[in-house]
Formats: sequence, C-alpha cells, structure tokens
Amino acid sequence: MFVTSLEFENYRNLSHSTVYPDRKINVIRGENAQGKTNIIECLWLFTGGRSFRGSKDNDLIRFGEKTARIRLGFFSEGREQTIEIEIGGGKRKPTVNDVPKNSVSRIIGRFCAVVFSPDHLTLIKSGPEGRRNFIDAAVCQIKPAYTAVLSRYRRILSERNALLKDIPRHRELEDTIEIWNERLAQEGAVIVQERFRYTEELSKQAAKFYSGISRGREELTMKYRTNCGAQSGMSVGEIKDLMLDALRKKQSEDIFCGYTTVGVHRDDLNVRTDGRETRIFGSQGQQRSAVLSMKLAEAHILGEKRGESPVILLDDVLSELDRSRQDYLLRRLDGMQVFITCCDPDIEAESFFTVSGGEVMKA
Repeated sequence: MFVTSLEFENYRNLSHSTVYPDRKINVIRGENAQGKTNIIECLWLFTGGRSFRGSKDNDLIRFGEKTARIRLGFFSEGREQTIEIEIGGGKRKPTVNDVPKNSVSRIIGRFCAVVFSPDHLTLIKSGPEGRRNFIDAAVCQIKPAYTAVLSRYRRILSERNALLKDIPRHRELEDTIEIWNERLAQEGAVIVQERFRYTEELSKQAAKFYSGISRGREELTMKYRTNCGAQSGMSVGEIKDLMLDALRKKQSEDIFCGYTTVGVHRDDLNVRTDGRETRIFGSQGQQRSAVLSMKLAEAHILGEKRGESPVILLDDVLSELDRSRQDYLLRRLDGMQVFITCCDPDIEAESFFTVSGGEVMKA
C-alpha cells in the first residue's frame, strides 16, 4: 500500500495544493509551527480514525472557512483508489472511489497507516486509557466491524452512567439496571476477547523488536489485564458471565459513585521489561524502546493481516530518539512508504518537501 497523491483545501493552515510523494521515504521539513504535522494528521484521517492530536473536526478547518476538503490517491489491493473527505458542521463526509458513504466509519480498513508521534513515547508511563486506545485503534484497522462494537459499548456505558446518577433520586429505577448490565457485558465480552487476541500477537512481535534494539540483553513482555477476572482463551459467553457478575457485585458502589467502576473501559495493558513493570521501573530509554517495539509490531501485524504493508507516519519522533534507535527504526521500515517530519533532517530519502507558512513545496 502506498500514497500516490494528497490534496488539501482549507485544511488547517495548509494552502490549497496537491503533493505527489515517493513510494519510499518522504521527508517533510521546515521550522516549527509551519504545518508539517498537519500533513501527517491529514494522512491519518483517511484511516477513519480521529485526529491523533486529539483535535475536534471543526479545528481542522482553516480559520474563516466553513468546510475543508482533503483527497487521497493511493494504491492498494492491486489497484488505484481514492478517498475524499469533506469536513464541516462537526461532521466528516467521505467518498470512496467516487461513491459517497454515509459515515466515516465506512472508510475504516480501506487505507491503513501506523502513526508515531512524540505523544506515543509517553504511552508506557501515561495512564491506561492511552494503552487501551492503542489496542483498539490497531484492532479497528484489522477488523473494521470492531469499531461498531466499541461505539455500542460507549453508548451503553453512557446510558448506564446516566441511570446510576438518577437512581438516588428515583429508587424505582434500580430495577431497570439489569437491562444495561446485560447489554454492557455482551459488548464488553467481545471487546475483551479481541483485545486478548491482539495483545498476544503484539507481545510476540514486540518482544522480537525489543530484543533487536537491546541486542538481546533484555526481554519485553505484555499482558492484557481485565478487572472482571477474564483470561485469554475464554469464549465470549464465559467472559460475559464474569462481567455480569462483576457488574452486579459493584452495583451498590456504582450507584453511590454515579458511574460504572468495572468494565473494559477500566482495563489495562501491562508492559514488563525483564519481569519488572516498565512504567514504574523502566528507564526512559527502556520505555522508549518498548513503545518503539510496540509501534513496529503494530505495523508488522497490520501488514501480515492485510497482505500489504501499511503507510508509516513519523511525526517528529526521530529527534526524540538517539542515533541507534533511529537507525534501527529506519532499517525495520525498509520497503514501506514512510512520511517523516523534522526540522533539520540528516536522513537519506527519495523525496523531500519543505513547509513554510502552510505552503508545501517539493525540494
């Protein structure tokens, strides 16, 4: 898979233009705050995911304009394809190969990419939400239907939490909570099973990359941990029963707190280096090596499942890595199309673009 063209119109500060990248390494250089990351973010949006910077859709539109339009040309599954997205009114309206789609979720799985930004370097030492999101985003690109399961779970969780807040004032509502327990446990069980499956594969692949980075001196392991007692290999039905039991046991506490205290929204990915929790005991170098290994493993798994390599997006991460980790990363990405943003590149590449004040120029 590789990008053949990228067009943006009224997208953030970028001037209306079209760029034609090389199939190998593309370096996007320029001073800070000129628009380099906007290009990486623009490419990521074609995966169907939210901005990796946490931006709302309205933030993606040039100041003073009502809509923005971005268009991607890419080669995948043996043919040229296109995705166009119009952004406006808090919505994204996608078109795939000139056929309008009713939801941005319909483009998930069409164009696949792996993004690596400085924020990802804090993946290990940050809270569990980031690690859960990392797993979920990776699974969504492999199994687009997983997106709908996540959406249903979040909607049910929101409804259950609203009910929990109302029950102290209307005790008769407590009889209805079992309905939401059933629904939450059903969707949650599917999520837990998928997370277990992905984490097992991620752990295997990341361990190989970490061994390469550390030259075999250290071992990296990962384990997905639930708060309902579920284990890898369990059926959806078995996991659902455990989640239901946990929800029922915590029901009084949930009513007191006004929110759901157990469920997949509170699970975590435990990462260890030589048996010790990397988040607590790992050095900064070990933590960064772990994240680097996880992202490389993500790209490897996605490529294996799809039968073609994803596009790699590196947003200003090389400056955050020492020379040995930089070299290891670039060697492992050989054969993939890569987009790299940086201020002062010392990188061998097939294509260079310079961004200044939103103007994108081929160097």
